[in-house]
Amino acid sequence: MINFTKKEYNYLIINQQNEIDGYYVYLYLSKKLKNKKNASILKKIADEEKKHYDILKKYSDKDIKPNKFKVLFYIIISKVLGLTFSLKLLENGEKKADIDYSSLKKKIKEISLILDEEDRHEKELINMINESRLNYVGSIVLGLNDALVELTGALAGYTFAIQNNRIIAMIGLITGISASLSMASSEFLSKRHENETKDAFKSSLYTGIAYIITVILLILPFILFKNYFMDLAITIAIAILIILFFNFYISTAKDLSFKKRFIEMALISISVATVSFGIGYIIKIIFKIEI
Repeated sequence: MINFTKKEYNYLIINQQNEIDGYYVYLYLSKKLKNKKNASILKKIADEEKKHYDILKKYSDKDIKPNKFKVLFYIIISKVLGLTFSLKLLENGEKKADIDYSSLKKKIKEISLILDEEDRHEKELINMINESRLNYVGSIVLGLNDALVELTGALAGYTFAIQNNRIIAMIGLITGISASLSMASSEFLSKRHENETKDAFKSSLYTGIAYIITVILLILPFILFKNYFMDLAITIAIAILIILFFNFYISTAKDLSFKKRFIEMALISISVATVSFGIGYIIKIIFKIEI
């Protein structure tokens, strides 16, 4: 029996828990995939996770049950946000576990084998997955970027110029829907010009849907609350949350820098909103608008 320090034993138990949780997640998803090649790779990875669990169990002398809530969480995430995001999120968790494994190398001879196989998991996952939602992520970015920048700016300008939340919501909705149709049409024509008719339709659809959803979320405060300045503050907060979520999703699924992309998009949206707010103030004074 190997004598582990309390810290080392805790590391051992945590990683053993991660392995059994990963086993059930990969196993479930392997059964749900229609692509047989991808399913077989996931099944192989699931088997290796179980093997890792059994190795660690031999040293911990403890049987650990899977965390049902964690397994269910990753399964739900895979259905809602896609297989790529779910698995990358799971793999990122295992990367953190690598540090814990490394501290046990001197006492558990199989640790190097586990680390090598975990590294291969990541590479196989990157090569195996091909999701349409990620193929068209450029169209989603286009729709989100334009909606966030244009509509937050427009709503900021309307807020000071009009100062009536119902009218602001109505004008904002008309502006947003018109812009979403325009963006979707432009994306379709752009892809069509490249002789990609099928892709053109999907790209325009993703662009339009991303734009409309963003429009609804940004306008919602002006419909629900009466104070238009508070509505604008909530709208800007929602815009930042959308930027936060979307950039976390993309940076996880496509291994991109999160911090740089988030700060860049947030600063652009806030800057445009601030300038537009000032323009609304100037227009209100020049045209002496009273509503």
